[in-house]
Amino acid sequence: MTTTAPDVRKQAPARATRRGGVIGNTGLYIATGVAAVLFLIPFYLIVRNAFMTDPEITGEEWKWFPTEIQWANVKEPFDDVTVDFARSMWNSLVVAILHTTGILLICSLAGYGLARIPYKHANKIFYAVLATLMVPTAVTFVPSFVLVSSLGWIDSYRGLIIPGLFSGFTCFLFRQYFLGFPKELEEAARVDGLSYWGAYWRVVVPNSLNFFAAIATITFIAGWNAFLWPLVIGQDPSAWTVQVALSSYATNQTVNYHLIFMATAISILPLLFVFLFLQRWLVQGIAQTGIKG
Repeated sequence: MTTTAPDVRKQAPARATRRGGVIGNTGLYIATGVAAVLFLIPFYLIVRNAFMTDPEITGEEWKWFPTEIQWANVKEPFDDVTVDFARSMWNSLVVAILHTTGILLICSLAGYGLARIPYKHANKIFYAVLATLMVPTAVTFVPSFVLVSSLGWIDSYRGLIIPGLFSGFTCFLFRQYFLGFPKELEEAARVDGLSYWGAYWRVVVPNSLNFFAAIATITFIAGWNAFLWPLVIGQDPSAWTVQVALSSYATNQTVNYHLIFMATAISILPLLFVFLFLQRWLVQGIAQTGIKG
């Protein structure tokens, strides 16, 4: 009876592959950990300085943590009589929510029409939408302001929200996503007598919530963090958004460091809640765009 010796040549590559996989995964974990630490450093500095006094923040001796946590700093932004911080937070919340809702509705409808409704000029319109991405924001800023001013929308939610209710890039993302959406579901809906709107609202949207949530997260963060347009439109303090209010704490006369950092920390909380609630849909939704023809 003869025995067959194991083929060492076949086992070696597999062993090398496993070894390479372990090394590769270890390197990936290290790189991810370093990136996470670098990403969290600004948040650490914000929270650290928010609960410190100004002498501790600007002192020559570095301190990793406050000597004594200044809990009174939490109320200071809301007690400041020069800036209505609570009002600015409310303004930012209203602007971000309405801006996100409008972007999702208008851009998703535009993207669905370009992807699904047969029209001989659909490609031309799509290329025209893409062309808007090549126009610098500075070129359209002044004409937009003149238009808003002529309509009497200065210091109003209409002036803050309506000019930004369409995004060429978001429209592009929706079109690319809908091109990859299963046509069979829509065809079944059309056979049942639904119109394009019915198929969009009753079939496409309920089956695309992951992608909608991803776009909503990105749009909400962008709307909350907007600064230049709200600075120009919100000329009255009652129309300031939170970003404009934060900029008012740094003046030529004084800079109240702990107040700036505490107000910044408070202004980040809504974004943190939104991101933590929708984070599992964020990557999935963007991955579903599927860059197709």
